[in-house]
Amino acid sequence: MSKNTDEIKSNIWKILEKVYDPEIPIDVVNLGLIYGVDVIDDKVVIKMTLTAPGCPLAEYVAQLVEESVRTEMPEIKDVKVEVVWDPPWTPRRITEKGRKILQELYGRDIVQEWIERMG
Repeated sequence: MSKNTDEIKSNIWKILEKVYDPEIPIDVVNLGLIYGVDVIDDKVVIKMTLTAPGCPLAEYVAQLVEESVRTEMPEIKDVKVEVVWDPPWTPRRITEKGRKILQELYGRDIVQEWIERMG
């Protein structure tokens, strides 16, 4: 992988940290919704999931991800967002930064509570 591709991927991850889930006040990266970013020439493929398969905002969140990359990196000619369900999302995918945000909001570690309850 070339340095240019690494830089592009790094920039995309930074852009995605500005895209917030409309229902949970955490960005899609720290919520653990982004499974991968692939760059091939001037094409980007972002694999992401959602917190639940029946999410009524699924199309909207994927569109936010795509539009954010297109807007902030107009040199990328093709952006494709693939919503995948395998592996399924769980609160375990939330990053440490995301957990800290939730702790500040709720006054407790709701992810740890979920882990203890669900095993």
